[in-house]
Amino acid sequence: MLSFKKSDLYIENVKLSNIAKEYGTSTYVYSKQRIIGNFKAYKDGLGAKEGLICFACKTNSNGAILKILAGLGAGADTVSGGEIYRCLKAGFESSKIVYAGVGKTAEEIEYALKNKIFMFNVESFEELDGIDKIAGKLKTKANIAFRINPYVNPDTHSYIVTGKKGTKFGIPYEDAINAYLTAKKKKNINVMGIHTHIGSQILETAPFKIAAQKIKKIVDEVEKNGIRISYIDCGGGLGIKYEWEKVPSPKQLMSKIFPVFDKDKKFIFEPGRSIIGDAGHLLAKVLYRKMSGGKSFLVTDAGMNDLIRPTLYDAYHQIIPVKKTKAKKVKSDVVGPICESGDFIGRDRMLPIIERGEYLLIVCAGAYGATMSSEYNSRPLIAEVLVDDKEVILIRKRAIYKDLTLNEIA
Repeated sequence: MLSFKKSDLYIENVKLSNIAKEYGTSTYVYSKQRIIGNFKAYKDGLGAKEGLICFACKTNSNGAILKILAGLGAGADTVSGGEIYRCLKAGFESSKIVYAGVGKTAEEIEYALKNKIFMFNVESFEELDGIDKIAGKLKTKANIAFRINPYVNPDTHSYIVTGKKGTKFGIPYEDAINAYLTAKKKKNINVMGIHTHIGSQILETAPFKIAAQKIKKIVDEVEKNGIRISYIDCGGGLGIKYEWEKVPSPKQLMSKIFPVFDKDKKFIFEPGRSIIGDAGHLLAKVLYRKMSGGKSFLVTDAGMNDLIRPTLYDAYHQIIPVKKTKAKKVKSDVVGPICESGDFIGRDRMLPIIERGEYLLIVCAGAYGATMSSEYNSRPLIAEVLVDDKEVILIRKRAIYKDLTLNEIA
């Protein structure tokens, strides 16, 4: 939903420079229509199959964005009690919330059970014991799936691979059958399905198909032991285009997975990045220009505390001036104001000569951007706005200095 009209960059039908002037910088800017379109691509891919599209709200947990998705009938993939709280507050049906995460606390498990969420994705035998005991105390039954690590290593950053051998996630593949047999003996456990998630920003369907084939073997063996598996939870992980990547569609992904399983199975998909990643961008202002050691630097007001992905993952985000210019292009590092050498947005980028006070857009920052931001260097959290055609809606106020000490007791 980004386009140039004459010399100005627009998101939907709003000029980005106008957003910068009204709401300040740096600011996260989201396209409502892109969010809706991305979600509908998953719904269309699901087609006649029964199941849920659960938004992975760890990618972006702003309440206004969650409300949009809840209104579209989405489910929610959560990884903490706080995320369950946010989703319930945003209007998600509790019967559409799944709860994953390798370190669920007793308090979080109890909170989830009291709110009657749909299903826990269980990651260890000890977690299973804990859920069973807490469900017994509450005189209820917990719906569960086991998250199985299928030992599939997709081509992506090592920090976001979750399905290879030796990661902290899931039940080891060789222990999967035993896990289901153990659950069958628990009085307060209701086995609903099987779950796997192999990683994030995956750009091929082949790893997903391999994981599905390995999971199918577990399903067949479990069902031979009289345990019904109704839901196949395929996790998330489909990537987006940050630079020149070719990305499969949700329909292409699902067409590889559905034929692996029996026709009566229901499916859960947990997309996050592929719904919100290219719907959100970070709008920043150039504060200073400098030369140092033969290098050109553009110092912006967007720091690693606002967008940590380049620092954490060496992630690439396209950087676009919000006004077209014929100025000469210069290779520059785009950096932030944080007191760290690792505080950069992009290195060695060919950008036109930018004047102080002009604006840049850091593209495809909707996922793991605002949700991973912090107050490092005592920098207040930045604003977020949602664009709907010609309307701009403030969905998170810019914090001020006094907010920094709001919860401190001295």
